[in-house]
Amino acid sequence: MNGRLLARRTGIVALCVLSLVVCVGLAWWQWQRFESASGTWQNFGYVLQWPLFGLFPAFMFWRLRTLRARHGESAPAAPRLTPEPAPPPQPPPRPRPRAVAEPAAEDDPELAAYNRYLAELNARHQERQS
Repeated sequence: MNGRLLARRTGIVALCVLSLVVCVGLAWWQWQRFESASGTWQNFGYVLQWPLFGLFPAFMFWRLRTLRARHGESAPAAPRLTPEPAPPPQPPPRPRPRAVAEPAAEDDPELAAYNRYLAELNARHQERQS
């Protein structure tokens, strides 16, 4: 483990401990407010919430380490200083015209008329694109 990574992890652990200490202090303050004459059940709810807020950074640190270990990354990759060249633009593929089947004689006449109308529209569209 290099010194930079060790310093980073030490900083993250220190931040997690500081977060926990501050949030436990806020929970203690809310407990005192709950016990006072003007205290409400909302203050008691905050007593339960603040330690969870303090533990969240430690949980996230643990979770990220677990995910990195699962994917085989021991350290984050160094950022690239030069951008990768963009691939040349590709023209969009042209759709191939579909063959329109003529309706059979036993089909519905309205459906056959509608299919002929669609075939005519498709032919006009193909002529305009050519």
